[in-house]
Amino acid sequence: MTNSTTDPRQLAQDWWRTSIIDMQPGVIRYRGYAVEDLIGNIGLAQMIWLLTRGDLPSPQQAGLLEAALMSAVDHGPQAPSIAIARMAATCGVGLNGAMASAVNVLGDVHGGAGEQALALYLDAAARIDAGTPQAQSVADAVDTYAAAHGKAIPGFGHRFHPVDPRSAPLLALVDRAAQAGEISGRHAATARAIEALLRTRKGKPIPMNIDGATAVIYAELGFAPPLARGLFCLSRSVGVLAHAWEQTQQGGRIKGPMPRQFIPTYDGPPPRPLPRTE
Repeated sequence: MTNSTTDPRQLAQDWWRTSIIDMQPGVIRYRGYAVEDLIGNIGLAQMIWLLTRGDLPSPQQAGLLEAALMSAVDHGPQAPSIAIARMAATCGVGLNGAMASAVNVLGDVHGGAGEQALALYLDAAARIDAGTPQAQSVADAVDTYAAAHGKAIPGFGHRFHPVDPRSAPLLALVDRAAQAGEISGRHAATARAIEALLRTRKGKPIPMNIDGATAVIYAELGFAPPLARGLFCLSRSVGVLAHAWEQTQQGGRIKGPMPRQFIPTYDGPPPRPLPRTE
């Protein structure tokens, strides 16, 4: 909303206009709810929903959101974000610096697949709503994504796990919620159709991974694609904090990506003299 007032005080108060929090001396309200009423009555997942969506979720919605958040907290030091957090912790930057360093690398390649998968599901859903049969909608959405971004389809396949152990339990929760009429289940159907399409095209299974499964949940719950990446950052921050703290307790100074007795392969010019100048 644009305020045309010229009153300096009102202009200053409108500078950071927000519907998220009403904070005054002695008063803290989130989306209208007093903090003293929320404390002890809602959990963190519900609070995340309240702040990002504007109201409290149902118990079923909160349960699905919490499952998605907890499932992606950590994937070990082979994940760049975790490795960076541990390296940063050995550089004396403190926990906040280590966490910030890790979150800053959660980009399109490492951390963005959930957002991309959610956008892919929504594209397929829009095509279905426009009257295109599901199978054709899914194929067209996949082809459109591949033409724009390359052959790797976000949310499917994993460089480490032949079958991601996190996907099936998450989808089981989605299926139960759909059977109970709490969500539509349409995005789970889309994700499974993509999985089947990739298997047919590749001639081998390309199983849904954690990003594809959590994207199903976020799609079923009505989150916008950019929020999927933000939610992943919140989730992964838990593992980042744990690893940064563990590394702090273990000690070590200026630990690089591999032990110092191993030197990266050099493939540049051989030793050569500096040209003489006359």
